[in-house]
Amino acid sequence: VEVVESGGGTVQAGGSLRLSCSASGSGIERNVMAWYRQAPGKQRELVADIVRSGRTEYGDSVKGRFTISRDNAKNEVYLQMNSLQPEDTATYYCRSYYILRGSVQSNGWGQGTQVTVSS
Repeated sequence: VEVVESGGGTVQAGGSLRLSCSASGSGIERNVMAWYRQAPGKQRELVADIVRSGRTEYGDSVKGRFTISRDNAKNEVYLQMNSLQPEDTATYYCRSYYILRGSVQSNGWGQGTQVTVSS
């Protein structure tokens, strides 16, 4: 599966950015799409994920500020990030996968897009 992100950049604290991601290949008709982020010296963490039905899950640090959505017809997922803070600075990764009998299948990651929030 191929995953490609776009939309990162630099913004001042309190500003907004929108990330986009497209997926193609095996299993996308039943995939979960997710955004993760990794800051220097920290572990990669889940930001948000969304299944095809539209059910979403968010990391505690972004609840109420970030919104994940998807367009199943285009196999795209979006992350609207509002009220950005310097601690949101990280490389953001998009992931596409599905679960089959308890095992992760067609696990694809994007190359990452940098988000920098200045104070």
